[in-house]
Amino acid sequence: MMDSVDLPSSVDESGSLDPTSDTRKFKQPKHSKFKQQELSSCKPIITPKLVVSTLLFICAVFIPIGFLSLSASRNVVEIVHQYETECVPIESRNDISRFMQSSSNKTCSRTLNVPKHMKQPIYVYYQLDNFHQNHRRYMKSRSDKQLMSRASEGDTQKCWPEDVTKDGMPILPCGLIAWSVFNDTYRFSRNKKPLTLNRRDITWKRDRERKFGNNVYPKNFQRGALIGGGRLNESKPVVRIAFKCCENLHRGRVFFASQLSEQEDLIVWMRTAALSNFRKLYGKIEEDLVAGDTVDVILENNYNAYIFDGKKKLVLSTETWLGGKNEFLGFVYLGVGGLCFVLGMVFAVIFVVVKPRKLGDTSRFSWHNDAGYN
Repeated sequence: MMDSVDLPSSVDESGSLDPTSDTRKFKQPKHSKFKQQELSSCKPIITPKLVVSTLLFICAVFIPIGFLSLSASRNVVEIVHQYETECVPIESRNDISRFMQSSSNKTCSRTLNVPKHMKQPIYVYYQLDNFHQNHRRYMKSRSDKQLMSRASEGDTQKCWPEDVTKDGMPILPCGLIAWSVFNDTYRFSRNKKPLTLNRRDITWKRDRERKFGNNVYPKNFQRGALIGGGRLNESKPVVRIAFKCCENLHRGRVFFASQLSEQEDLIVWMRTAALSNFRKLYGKIEEDLVAGDTVDVILENNYNAYIFDGKKKLVLSTETWLGGKNEFLGFVYLGVGGLCFVLGMVFAVIFVVVKPRKLGDTSRFSWHNDAGYN
């Protein structure tokens, strides 16, 4: 005589699962094509002709793009002038660090020759080599909250060693990035006539509006024993049109904009570079320069790049539809297109001309072969 067996609550007396059971509802997913992996999909048959056609198509697209990119890059007129050695007096070149830390006059005059016609706007960059803005500790030494809100003025926990002064007062903006802001200055003249340099709107609008507050002002900046870079101007005059008072007459207003959202040289510097050699925008010349023009530059060689064996360069550059000079992108397109062309020709010769293979040939299956049973 068989003993009675207690059935689970989800199983009825006939042995079948109870469809109303909570366990069944929990374990069984809702039937859908997505959950059952029955969605329609494209499953192309990779034939030799398809592979060759794809490679040649990529070649036909990439090679013209590569030539267009190279052409655009080579239409950019660029003047690059390295000056960190020439702007140090000969008698001070044996001890450059001492010269840079002294109060000696660091004004330097350089002359640039325009090789080709340069259409406005002409972008003025400073270039630093061997400066690792991408160092992890350097990049973390800042406080985004402090830069954005006056209420977070004391948020300096991540800014060591440039977090507070000796008196315990918070430094604003704090951190090594702001402390090392670039402070060489440039003035330009063409054929002995001054050139106006526009230093407004050289930053991203998103940075000005969302990363640097318009009610945050510098405090206790560069007041320590060791000065890293430039000082922030706490009373920078900016002339803007206030209103139109009558026909054909505008009245200007001068006000002092020292808030961080107006310190565009700082905003440019705070967007750290990914590589150790980089350029940053200094300003724009909004006049054309003609081939043969002589541009005189009066610069202040203030930034101490010699302690890390760095190089400083002044760059004047035009732009095209692709931006500034960058031949790397064009060579990449040409390289990929050329590689696809070579592979396409090799596959065409091997699989189409030399050894064409019949698709769907079942005679190649192993069970048609005596050795396949072993």
